[in-house]
Amino acid sequence: MNREELLRRMRAKVPHPATARELYRVLEISREERLPFKRLLRHLVNDGALILVKSKLYGLPDRMDLVVGKLDGHSSGVGFVTPERPVEGLTRDIVVAAHNLQEALHGDRVVVRIERHREDGRAEGKIVQVLERAASSIVGRFDLDSTGLTFVVPFDKRITTEVQIPRDETMGAEAGQMVTVTVTRWPTPTRGPAGRITEILGDINDPGVDTEIILRKHGIPDQHGADAVAEATRIGGNVREKDLAGRTDFRDRTVVTIDGETARDFDDAISIERLPNGHYWLGVHIADVSHYVHDGSALDAEAFERSTSVYFPERAIHMFPSELSTGLCSLNPHVNRLVQSCLMEVTTKGEVVRHEMHDGIIRSDARMTYTAVNAILTDRDPVTIAKHEPLVPMFELMRQLFEILNGRRHRRGSVDFDLPEAQVVLDDDGFIANIVASERNVAHRLIEEFMLLANETVAGHLESHGMPALYRIHEQPDPLKVMQFEEFVSGFGFSLGATDGNVTPMHFQKLVDKIRGNPAERPIAFLMLRTMQKARYDPINVGHFGLAAETYTHFTSPIRRYPDLIVHRLLRELRHTKVSDERRAELDEDLPEVGRHTSEMERRAAEAEREILQWKKVRFMADKVGDTFDGYITGVAPFGMFVELVEHYVEGLVHVSTMADDYYRYRETQHALFGENSKKLYRLGDRVKVQIIKVDMERRQIELGLEDVLAKVRQDERRRGPQRSSARPKKEQRKGTPEERRRAKKQRLGKHERKAKKRR
Repeated sequence: MNREELLRRMRAKVPHPATARELYRVLEISREERLPFKRLLRHLVNDGALILVKSKLYGLPDRMDLVVGKLDGHSSGVGFVTPERPVEGLTRDIVVAAHNLQEALHGDRVVVRIERHREDGRAEGKIVQVLERAASSIVGRFDLDSTGLTFVVPFDKRITTEVQIPRDETMGAEAGQMVTVTVTRWPTPTRGPAGRITEILGDINDPGVDTEIILRKHGIPDQHGADAVAEATRIGGNVREKDLAGRTDFRDRTVVTIDGETARDFDDAISIERLPNGHYWLGVHIADVSHYVHDGSALDAEAFERSTSVYFPERAIHMFPSELSTGLCSLNPHVNRLVQSCLMEVTTKGEVVRHEMHDGIIRSDARMTYTAVNAILTDRDPVTIAKHEPLVPMFELMRQLFEILNGRRHRRGSVDFDLPEAQVVLDDDGFIANIVASERNVAHRLIEEFMLLANETVAGHLESHGMPALYRIHEQPDPLKVMQFEEFVSGFGFSLGATDGNVTPMHFQKLVDKIRGNPAERPIAFLMLRTMQKARYDPINVGHFGLAAETYTHFTSPIRRYPDLIVHRLLRELRHTKVSDERRAELDEDLPEVGRHTSEMERRAAEAEREILQWKKVRFMADKVGDTFDGYITGVAPFGMFVELVEHYVEGLVHVSTMADDYYRYRETQHALFGENSKKLYRLGDRVKVQIIKVDMERRQIELGLEDVLAKVRQDERRRGPQRSSARPKKEQRKGTPEERRRAKKQRLGKHERKAKKRR
């Protein structure tokens, strides 16, 4: 019985939540089937398709108004649960009031009961169960109050409760130091959490402490386990002779890697030649991590938990120990390396008419950099050309194929943003010395194009053979968001041109072409990205909307992404074994959880990378308070506007309270703030001049003010002059003896009476 069959039969035959024993009886599960049946039940509970309530009853969540999702806390104390699966009548998240959070904390996977649907597409609910804790530890600032009570204030403002620390569990931490706390007692509706300090990180402003804090906040381990390291060490550093058996030998072909100057691991290599029929024979050779990392091993278990490598400005936290990531699974030049190879015959129109999948072995001829390849292809630098003369024809061939593939992808509607991104330059202490624009040259783009083609070809290969797989999917955008986007761009004189809401990638791509170089390019591109869904991993292929691809997966980087490792294993299994129905059923059970977990870990890594970069940017701007910069409005909300500075790619907030020249109203559909009296309109993408008012290191935010508004407010204050009260100071009023004060009061009263009589 597979998952769909079980859920269908439960809906038809089980009218209420039931125990496993009841399910055996009602669904007629034989004794031989009970063990795999219980395993299937566990998978469905983990996936959120079934709910296991406290009395060991299995139920269908929608029949109980229960939803499984992740809790996102807010500094105000309110929580928001994002459902893992679509819920009828619900288009947004579920709001949970502070008193209904029960024992849940930010990041936990929870079961929430819907108590009321709202007209805005949201619902209100109450958390009834915590399925999975986001982490067993919390990072924060150690402190003590006037009574001597010791506690830790969480660094993550979305955790609003302090963690109580017994006096004998402080590890000698001093007030103000950043620490890691292991939670020993989870919160309840009547009391907060408690824990013990397990690590002292140091002062928050010490070099490197910021990175350690972010790692612990997001629960990202920075050290590999002893078992995994020992396993990687046992594998060794060289390809053994017995590893070559049964492999296709590509060592006689010219193969190169092309990466950044600072890259330490090289997991993809390229070969290319022109066939007699005029077609291109492109080889994408990827480090064969799956040859060394087997399912169920210590390396595999740890890689699954991490799911991805994490890249911070000053260091990388690799998914695998360095013995693999920068050693045996790095395609270093002039040494034997095991690969999985995807070879594709590509026509002059960019179509793949034939492909082959191989277990291979290569010996890379050169470790090339993007800068060097660009110097050859774009700058025509004679020194670089002379240095790599034997390889120059190969790079010319690569550029030809790149232009063909890029043109084909563009014609089918693949949405290609090309906005500059920030690149940080660090000093020796890990602080930002400068922020510059990173530019993608032709070398970046051609490697990206070849990787996209290989990923698409591999996905089609697995699907055509009926092999369960893990796809990289990107769903259609939400129709409501598309409608709001269309309303926004129409204000600039543009349109998607989609009829009846049937939007396709081509509509977006044509709009990208129209706005390129236009002043409205940035605001439209910003909102277009927000209109799109987030890509994720899933065994059900729905295509990749952004790439306009019917099938797509991740094959090209198993050294830093766990889904790629899964795809490599599936490819090998398909090549070397007859995949049984039982094996397919097992994969159908396991892959949904792999897709959910790896997607979540990918989001965790992206959030951590963004946060540490923002923190370093804020610190970089600390000495620039009072300085003025040009910027673009990147977000608008009722409380103000987010502005990204042109010069440093740093984002700050212009709070509406600083816009004191008028009353500003938020116009949601226009993504704008509108001045009631001045008729000023500040909208997404507008260029503004701002002044840095404050750098808040505690909240890691930059507070900005609009330069013209601040200047006008200051001018008005000078014109009005200092404000003085008409009331006498109390000391002046109390001068003299009591008798003198009574006499003066009588005189004042008499004066008022004489004036009143004269008026009468």
